[in-house]
Amino acid sequence: MRQSDYHLAFSSLPGWYKMSELRYGRGKIRMNQTAFVRHYKDTAMEAYMRQGEERAHALGNRGPIKLDSGGRLTRDILDAYWQCGFYIFEGVVGASELRDIEADLFDILDRLPTHKGSLFDAKGRPALGADCAAPTMFWSKPLGDPFGATEAANGRHPVKMPEPMVAQNTPEEIVYLILGSLQFSDAALRVYGHPDLLRVAASINGDDFTPFNEAMFIKEPGLGASVAWHRDGVTLRDAPDRDQGTHGSNTMAQLSGCSAANGVWVVPGSHKLNKVDIAGMVKVAGTPRLPDAIPMICKPGDVAICNRQAIHGSFANTSDKWRVTVNFGFHRRKSVLNVQGGGLHNAPSIYDAERIRKRSEMIGYAIEARKQRFPDEPPFEYAPHKQSGETFEWTPQTKTKLKDYNLLDLSI
Repeated sequence: MRQSDYHLAFSSLPGWYKMSELRYGRGKIRMNQTAFVRHYKDTAMEAYMRQGEERAHALGNRGPIKLDSGGRLTRDILDAYWQCGFYIFEGVVGASELRDIEADLFDILDRLPTHKGSLFDAKGRPALGADCAAPTMFWSKPLGDPFGATEAANGRHPVKMPEPMVAQNTPEEIVYLILGSLQFSDAALRVYGHPDLLRVAASINGDDFTPFNEAMFIKEPGLGASVAWHRDGVTLRDAPDRDQGTHGSNTMAQLSGCSAANGVWVVPGSHKLNKVDIAGMVKVAGTPRLPDAIPMICKPGDVAICNRQAIHGSFANTSDKWRVTVNFGFHRRKSVLNVQGGGLHNAPSIYDAERIRKRSEMIGYAIEARKQRFPDEPPFEYAPHKQSGETFEWTPQTKTKLKDYNLLDLSI
């Protein structure tokens, strides 16, 4: 089957069926929709999601990116972001760029390991990430919750999410998260260098903002895993100068859009709280359906930005729609400079100025890669590179330098 046969297939049932064929091999899976939407037969969950979507559209924290004369987000957007803890930017990624991301996604799915621990893909080639020293592929059982109520990630996911029954003949485990994703997708790298999204990062985290990490979330219909309720950022929770932006922000570009069924939910305003008891909140609610949470509803090409301190999570994808998110995070420089971090995404270490400079090279590469694809678009000027005079180029030789770049992630 030609790649063009799959083009922009995400919006309809035939689309996800074709994508499932691509992922697992034609004929190996015949999804039974009535089986995998068993989760949706729960009328309480249906009502929860419907009400969540209604509240999401009424919240007032969405619209196009608007910048003032100095290239900063306008005050109304900043106020809404700091009030809610997240914002939906509409129509950021255009159709041609979505096609680029989609093409890379097809390649990624085609090159995934046949199973956890395998060094080869379904065609017998070395699997994607098989030669990487840094963590890349994260696996889960279909519709599972791999982190909830475990000690993983320092126990920051204290409650298990529902794990619905899956259809027959599904794989034992699926890849739902890929770290270090910029080394596997030139299109994702170019999104990372999007001038308006970098201006958003500067508006939120300061002109000298730094990278955190980058990822691709893949939530396949009837298979995609949940991510249990949690807050990102643990290192500076008790810092005396901690505030609502200490642990930075995540940027989430949506290839196929997202709904209440397959998207991320956020508890508005929770980023302002120093201490939260997620397990206690679930106990009071009597269910993981937190009553104050709101889903981030996006169309293809929309980009959500979320405060990393906000309580957020997602349910297993029992819908018939894919969610593919190009995800990247940023920090304030003062939040990482000379701070000991790590332990979640890489080995604990002190993030000195050289470590930050080296990790920030990815921003320079992304800007140059984007200039080649979109030569008529005014590029972003990253203040630390402008001040240092450091320059970058994007060539096939440069791309080889990206392998295992995420060993230098700035995780706090």
